[in-house]
Amino acid sequence: MSDESQELGITESKSHKPGEWYAEVVQKANLADYAPMGGFIVTKPRGYALWEGIQDALDGWFKETGVDNVYFPLFIPESFLEREKDIVEGFDPEVAWVTQGGHEELEERLAVRPTSESIIAPFMADWTRSHRDLPLRLNQWCSVVRWEATETKPFFRTKEFMWQEGHTAHASNEGAWEEVWTRLGQYERVYEDVLAIPVLRGKKPEHDKFPGADTTTTVEALMPDGKSVQGATSHNLGQSFAEAFDITFVDEDEEERTAYTTSWGLSWRALGALIMTHSDDQGLVLPPTIAPTQVVIVPIWQEDTKDDVLEYSENIADELEDAGFRVELDDRDERNPGFKFNEHELNGIPLRLEIGPYEVEDEEVTMVHRPDNEESVEDREDIADSVDDHLEEIYDKLYDAAEETLEENVREAHSPEDILGTIGKHGGYVKTPWCGDEACEEAIKEKIAAEIVMQPLEDEGGSTAGEVPEPERDECGVCGDPADEIAYFAKSY
Repeated sequence: MSDESQELGITESKSHKPGEWYAEVVQKANLADYAPMGGFIVTKPRGYALWEGIQDALDGWFKETGVDNVYFPLFIPESFLEREKDIVEGFDPEVAWVTQGGHEELEERLAVRPTSESIIAPFMADWTRSHRDLPLRLNQWCSVVRWEATETKPFFRTKEFMWQEGHTAHASNEGAWEEVWTRLGQYERVYEDVLAIPVLRGKKPEHDKFPGADTTTTVEALMPDGKSVQGATSHNLGQSFAEAFDITFVDEDEEERTAYTTSWGLSWRALGALIMTHSDDQGLVLPPTIAPTQVVIVPIWQEDTKDDVLEYSENIADELEDAGFRVELDDRDERNPGFKFNEHELNGIPLRLEIGPYEVEDEEVTMVHRPDNEESVEDREDIADSVDDHLEEIYDKLYDAAEETLEENVREAHSPEDILGTIGKHGGYVKTPWCGDEACEEAIKEKIAAEIVMQPLEDEGGSTAGEVPEPERDECGVCGDPADEIAYFAKSY
């Protein structure tokens, strides 16, 4: 390997120093950089393209299920925020405030939105008069600010982050629950069908639900380092926000009733999960579904074969582009093939086509998979079908590896020592009966920084999160008191 190629490489190990490795992949693969003020990042074109891939998928599914996009102000008057006391108490330590505009001190403080229920709900009240106005389904793509005093980890932990937040109003609690399940299912779909990451569905414990919510449901993704990522949440808000903001409607019997509301969101934390799950010590690894470039063609020539190799490569590139693939033809003269291979591996391009004079002569193409360097030679004829098959195979490889990690890392424990020892040794999820007392979570959290990340939740189809059998015991795995709930403990991002 040339010195030039070595400069492209990742110097830290995913298995030994995952934090340093992750930061290096994000920067060297040109996804993001650190902003001059702590806690913020600059998202570069390739990183933002990944966010657009998630956005395109979800936005289409939202619209197919009756959601309209809107945009509300970045700033929320303090009086609006205070109308729902639970949300104020829940977010108060993380709220950034604007107190001055230009040279004038503001009469009322403005919160930089930590979430938008308090600014959207009053307008939902104005726009809702009759049962015919319901369900009302709104979504906005925006950024929010939560002034957390934590170390910056691009996409995982930043003071400002991109997300979508959906807000809906319904005539009945049943309608609100149907909404909750629809959105949770779409989040599960984006992880499993776009990001190649299997997830567990569940709910947050009562003490960790969204401020003001009746129930918070979640999809959780397990990372290779044994930590869990809260992938997205869908909240049944009951009538708390509707009562606080007077979201009422006249029903078919001319009676005034209070609506039921939901909210649901997914942030660019999903990008952190994507990078952490699939990437390796050579750099970024991306599933073909979301990769900005799915196929890179690297022509390999000597001076006397250059024209033939380039013409052959250009024809293949044109054919693949016409077939709808995202293709790059790397015909740079100033870089040797080894450098190009390393650079495209670092950038996570799923499939590399290598074309030299032998491929031209035999009317073939050499195909190399990014995840494992598996190599095969395919006929030039029907090249688009071959590429499609290989991209599907690459996706399956990534998903299967992530699924194996998940299935091997859901374990049971029935005592504090077992819970602590299992998490300490293996990471992953530890499933145990739970009495419902937050103090039992704190007892584990104090010793090993693991918390209850989810509980199984029966949904409208009767299914529950997780694939392993329910524990047979009915004593809390921490305190030994009677327990009729199940908790999944894990360390988390």
